[in-house]
This record gives sequence, structure tokens and C-alpha cells, in this order.
Amino acid sequence: MPLPGVKEMHTKDDASFERLGGGLLTQQQPVTAGRCLKPRRAGVDRTLLLILSLLMMCGLLALFSATYYKAVDQGDALLEVKRQLVGIGLGAVLMLITSRIPHTFWADPRVVVAGLAASMILLVLVLIPGVGVYLNGSRRWLSIAGMSFQPSEVAKIASVIYLAATLSYRLERLEKLWLREDSDLKLWRGVVPLLIVPAVMFLLILEQPNLSTAGSIMIVAVLMMLLAGARWRHLCLMGVAGLCVGTVYAWIEPYRRERLLSFRDPFAQMSDEGYQLAQSLIAIGSGGLFGRGLGQGRQKFSYLPYPESDFIFAIVGEDFGLLGCAVVIALFLAFAFAGMRIAVSCPDRHGCLLAA
Repeated sequence: MPLPGVKEMHTKDDASFERLGGGLLTQQQPVTAGRCLKPRRAGVDRTLLLILSLLMMCGLLALFSATYYKAVDQGDALLEVKRQLVGIGLGAVLMLITSRIPHTFWADPRVVVAGLAASMILLVLVLIPGVGVYLNGSRRWLSIAGMSFQPSEVAKIASVIYLAATLSYRLERLEKLWLREDSDLKLWRGVVPLLIVPAVMFLLILEQPNLSTAGSIMIVAVLMMLLAGARWRHLCLMGVAGLCVGTVYAWIEPYRRERLLSFRDPFAQMSDEGYQLAQSLIAIGSGGLFGRGLGQGRQKFSYLPYPESDFIFAIVGEDFGLLGCAVVIALFLAFAFAGMRIAVSCPDRHGCLLAA
């Protein structure tokens, strides 16, 4: 049975996105089978590559500062940095390989279905006791050949590929639904079906549990639909409904409720749920304007939990101060801007949605 929303490519010209209520692309040419075989290749965006390199350098510096004091006990202060460099090397190889693949490859329904199937299988496997790695009250990791990864990260990519293909090849039908006067029909036949696959991923990831990653998949799905031209009022209505569900989910479990309430005054609950947040605020505050200097921060010495991962930004704040935090945030904003610039310059709507 074909996957909802994914069908074979066609050569019929689609209507302009202008009538869809402000979509990101207007008057774009469709992706056709001929273009899949002979796509026009573009050069590497050097600005994006430069920003990515700077972010990786900042990350390596922060990782060294957060881990060197423990790594020394194992005989090498750069142990964690070297491990990270191995990951960067593997990622660079994959980036090089995928950069040689035309983006229209990811529009092939067989590729879309295969990606979704693989991600769903991984999300189910990680929930099986003895298969998924159980750590700190959750089962989010799979370990293969000594290397661990989170299936939810694979699901993020698969979800984007699915939505980009679906929104591109169902555009004519969606356009008719989104432009009709019957608001209920537009919502239930034009918007909700597109969210079925991301919703299944959301529920599977929620079982780990991992609310933040599950929520990010739904947020990205809604944003992609907005860029494609979905009506604001429909997405706002679904956003309010999602917010209500998320609030109820966070409130029904005492530990989640306490963690949520601890944001009001973490220092009042330093012996309980507010400990991590309070220690991270102390780290950032003690860094001042220019920071204590690389490796000179004190909060990582058994005060700040998981300084090398969850609270790495607190290490940046303590070592490099407000200035260092501003640089990191500016780099992320520049990365997003460069990515959107690539998206709007794509020759077809599928490439635009895939990049955005």
C-alpha cells in the first residue's frame, strides 16, 4: 500500500505558490524525472561551510574545557576531543558523499519510503529491553559495533525528507483544499493527513521518553507546511492543541511537573529539580563579560552535571563570558540565515523545502 502523501513524480506544471497564502516559493518549476537523471549541480556554499567550521571549533574548545580534568585520569587530556574528531571525520565523509547526490534523489518515493521504514524500525528497536541502551531513566540509544547513536536523530531527517516530497508532489491537490471556503475540510483533508507520519514518530519517541526531540519533529513539520503555504489559522489552531497536550503530558507526572515549576525559581529547589538549572546559571553568571579563560571554569568540577553535553553552553559562558555566548549564538543565527538563503535560491520547490 503506498505511503500517504507520496506518489510518483509527474511532469505537469504545478500552479504558483502565490495563491497558497504566502508560501516561501513562488512560480517554481516542478521536479521531473528528466531532471532527476541530469540535475544541475551547484557549487559548495563557502559561507555555510565557514560558519560550520567555526561552530565546530567552538564546540571542540568547549568540549576540551569540560572534559580535560577527567580525561587526564585516563592518561590523555584530549581523549574526548579525539573521540569527537573521529565523529567529525565520519560526518565529513558522509557530507562529502551526500553533497555529490542531487537533491532530487531524495524525492524518489522509494527513497522516502525506505527512509521512513528504517527510522520506524529503529524507533521500535530502541524501546525493546536489552536492545536499547537504558541510561538515566530513558531508553534513547542503540549501540552498534561499540558506537552509539539515537534513532530519533535518524527520524528527524526521515521526517523532513518525507514532508518535502509530499508537499511537492501533492501540491495541486493541497492547493485546492487550502483555498476552499470550507475551513473544516481544509484542516482535516489538507493539513492533518500530512502530520500522520510525524505524529507516529512523535509517539514512539515519547515512549523513550524524550519530549524535547519528539516535540521538535512536530514543530519542524508545522513550519515546513507553513513555508509550503498552509493557512496560518489552521496551523495556529493545531499549535494550540499541541500546546495543550504537551502541558497535560508534562503535568500528569510529578517529576515532569516539578521540573517545569523549577524554572520559576531554581535556587529555591537546589536540592531537588532546580539543581541543574541553578548550577548552570551560576556558571554563566560567574563568567562575567569576558569569562574566566579556557579551562579555568570551576562549575564543571562536580557541580555542573553533564558539562560535556547537556550543559556545554554553561561551560562556554563561564570560560568565555557573555562575549563568547554572543559569538556562539551569532554563529547559529548566521548558519540559519545561510541555510535559508540556499533554500530560496533552489531551482524547484522540493529543494527549497528540503533545505529550509
